[in-house]
Amino acid sequence: MPEILQFDLSAIPDFTEAVLAENARLSEMTGQSRLALVRTYGCQQNAADGERIKGVLSELGYGFTEQPEEAHLIIFNTCAVREHAEDRVFGNLGALKKLKNRRSSLIIAVCGCMAKQPHIAERIKKSFPYVDIVFGTNGIHRLPEYLYQALAQRRKVCQIEEQDSICEGMPVIRAEGGRALLSVMYGCDNFCSYCIVPYVRGRERSRRPEDILAEAEQIIAAGYHEILLLGQNVNSYGKGLDEPINFAELLRRINALPGDFRIKFMTSHPKDCTPELIDTIAACEKVCNYLHLPVQSGSDRILAQMNRRYDREKYLSLIRYAKEKVPGISFSSDIIVGFPGETEEDFAQTLSLVEEVEYDSLFTFIYSKRKGTKAADLPDVTPHSEKTERFARLLALQEQISIKRHQSFLGRKLRVIAEEEGKTGPGYLTGRSDENIICEFPGDPSLIGKPVWIVAREAKPFWMVGDCL
Repeated sequence: MPEILQFDLSAIPDFTEAVLAENARLSEMTGQSRLALVRTYGCQQNAADGERIKGVLSELGYGFTEQPEEAHLIIFNTCAVREHAEDRVFGNLGALKKLKNRRSSLIIAVCGCMAKQPHIAERIKKSFPYVDIVFGTNGIHRLPEYLYQALAQRRKVCQIEEQDSICEGMPVIRAEGGRALLSVMYGCDNFCSYCIVPYVRGRERSRRPEDILAEAEQIIAAGYHEILLLGQNVNSYGKGLDEPINFAELLRRINALPGDFRIKFMTSHPKDCTPELIDTIAACEKVCNYLHLPVQSGSDRILAQMNRRYDREKYLSLIRYAKEKVPGISFSSDIIVGFPGETEEDFAQTLSLVEEVEYDSLFTFIYSKRKGTKAADLPDVTPHSEKTERFARLLALQEQISIKRHQSFLGRKLRVIAEEEGKTGPGYLTGRSDENIICEFPGDPSLIGKPVWIVAREAKPFWMVGDCL
């Protein structure tokens, strides 16, 4: 059982009062409110962390802005899964140098998965000495302390060795729209050979079910119509808890809560996906008929080198069982192209698996070497040009499959939760159906955050267009 901490600003009054006093003093001097810019990169778990960062800052008296020139505090909440995400952060950090030179009182912080890597923290220290605070993935509850050290004591902070605990009760400022993010566990024990996550997020730690249910009730009371349950591997939820409970049982308990809402979850690891979980999707009316099940490769040889601990047939047997038990279920997946040693035959097996499953959507990536992972030491002789050519072929195949899948929905009624203004044209909104299909439809912005029934009338490769009923 992980150590459970309870967030309580009154328990650290010296830090909190000092930060509030410093903010008040500077606001009086400048005549401006203290504003923070929180920029989040990466996955939904990072987004959930960003919402808690904002919640803590709000308790400390900060407002928020999206303009660096207006901010008194800038926090980059980072991702380390791919090199491109790291490069973006370094580029944006470099762009802040002139701003820091003009306003020495500006506080710049870097947190999250990138910051948890010692070599990255050292690079930030050497190449970006104007960064004031660096902290890892499990230090959000200590942000008042870090700000106190940076603001009042004028000290540099670098704290990346946090304990693997869980902090409950942190305030949250959730994104607008109909979907709320709800983390049910943290960390990962899988150690896939290409993945940095276990090293930056720690070992698996499950939240207590009563804490999850209490937060779900708050989300429902706040008017959200979708709860997205998050974890690096939600299927292994329950590990280490005193109460014997698995993820299927957690789904059933959330499903039993009163209210008009739907449930989705990610990410599921195929090695831990069970018939019980699929049966639960079929039996629970609030759990969407949608399963994100990352396969990564269709080749048994590559899967073994990835340390995925399932084979192609095990994966396809889960897909077949889900199609049998949950008619009309939609699938999405993650696929890595160009893993070290991947041959044309290996890639052909990936293409054939995609054809057999018929995913509604794919998250596709060209392999990105991550320092510290086992795959980083594997020989990688495939030219990048060949990897990009394979990548293009995979995208073209998925585009054909998506159009075919979307055409099967034409004329059908779909329940969509409106999320934001759409891209089809003026007056259009966008959202996701219960099957997780992106849908655009004409509607007034007042509908954002609400469930809407539409009739699908046009199928496109990556979304559908419909009309409100």
